[in-house]
Amino acid sequence: MKGISIEERATNLAHYIIDSKDTVRGAAVKFGISKSTVHKDVSERLIINPSLAKEVREILDENKAERHIRGGMATKLKYSHLKK
Repeated sequence: MKGISIEERATNLAHYIIDSKDTVRGAAVKFGISKSTVHKDVSERLIINPSLAKEVREILDENKAERHIRGGMATKLKYSHLKK
């Protein structure tokens, strides 16, 4: 991601999250940057494109609402081998 402006990176991240419905953590891994940077890019630096920022916010809010379910599923999977 070197060589592009912060605004371009924020826009690229937003499009990736919208297209893939990925989480902040997943986007951070994909782009090789920290979760904090992803979050700051899509929540603060994306003010240059309010409609894109709104779309990303909806996906991030949905991911946040579902995270307790994902965590429970991950824990269930982690310990499922013990019941066999």
